[in-house]
Amino acid sequence: MPDTPSEPAPVILGNEPGAFPHGVLAERHPAIVRQVREAFPYDPERRRALDALLASCADGVVEPLPADADPRDRRRWADWGMDAYAGRSWFDVPWLWAESHFYRRLLDAVGYFGPGSWEGLDPFRPAKLAELDAPETDEELAALDGLADLPSDERTRALLHGSLWGNRADLGFRLSDSGTATTGTGTKDRVRALVADDSDALWSLLPPAGTSASAPVTAGPVTAGPVTLCLVADNAGRELVPDLLLVSHLLGQGRVDRAVLHVKPYPYYVSDATPADVLDALRRLVAAGGAAAAYGDRLWNALTDGRVTVRAHPFSCAPLPYADMPDDLRAEFAAATVTVLKGDLNYRRLVGDRWWPPTTSFTDATAYFPGPVAALRTLKSDVITGLTADTEAALVASGEQRWRTSGTHALIQVRR
Repeated sequence: MPDTPSEPAPVILGNEPGAFPHGVLAERHPAIVRQVREAFPYDPERRRALDALLASCADGVVEPLPADADPRDRRRWADWGMDAYAGRSWFDVPWLWAESHFYRRLLDAVGYFGPGSWEGLDPFRPAKLAELDAPETDEELAALDGLADLPSDERTRALLHGSLWGNRADLGFRLSDSGTATTGTGTKDRVRALVADDSDALWSLLPPAGTSASAPVTAGPVTAGPVTLCLVADNAGRELVPDLLLVSHLLGQGRVDRAVLHVKPYPYYVSDATPADVLDALRRLVAAGGAAAAYGDRLWNALTDGRVTVRAHPFSCAPLPYADMPDDLRAEFAAATVTVLKGDLNYRRLVGDRWWPPTTSFTDATAYFPGPVAALRTLKSDVITGLTADTEAALVASGEQRWRTSGTHALIQVRR
């Protein structure tokens, strides 16, 4: 039986040398600064700011936002804990908070928030576009032509797993784990690598294919209005493409009436999707030809007639768990038939970035969430809940020390 926590587990920090969070702060973040510094012909002022951030990664402290920052943004970060953490080491504040603040500092360093010639320019855009235009993307889109001959349920399962394992296409992850993000690509290997699979529970929340999506869902919560999927996206490029394919498929099958795609309002965590990335991915689909173009055309039309909307809520970039979400976002999720959160960061924010025992109940950890919720996640950090005791024992006995962080395992978890 899953463990029911009597009190919260310790928050994950980055101050233990040799641990995964410490490596992200001490190694991955400097690599990202160097990558960004070389990706653009930044002027001397911007390069000095990036060099200062690079030095800060090693021995610096959390600094308040610049004095000329947008007052609304300053108020948000004050609400998000800036006063409590300013002046403390990156390594001694919650890891989730430190990571988020690093990316905010990086955007300040490159002049993203302006004013100036670099205002609004995504420092990660070259890497995102390179991935979107890679030959591997062509191969994945071409493979869609073969899905048309599969039975509907097999096609749905294939697209769900494409969305799940697309999370390996994470640019920041690759900087420190080169090669591990592309292993074990066969379908059978992927199934075996699932440490939890609640996909049947996920489908039970939606009407069957070919039925009226507006009809009440008998196997899940009864809905009086349209069946709405909220999909909280993670990465751009080769992960966002299969997310869009899944949304398009569910619309085409009549399993949802509308979808709300939540993305980040500004560049975040290297490859996290923004509204501009959604447009890039959609254009890539439409231009691909074959079945990919058909998926893209359906999604394009759904955006124009309002069946699909894109949201970029400020809290999407907050250094906090979803338990602290504001009331307006809570109301949006409460109104959805199901909310699907993609990726590792969203999982950390969903269950809380804590040292939970792996058998901690996923249902209990997400009890606060205002409606049915599902997590599609490739494991790239230490936090984990919802495993059976047998699964945990098998993973430990396998001898693979980095199963939590290597991206070789994944999960589909649902709380109805």
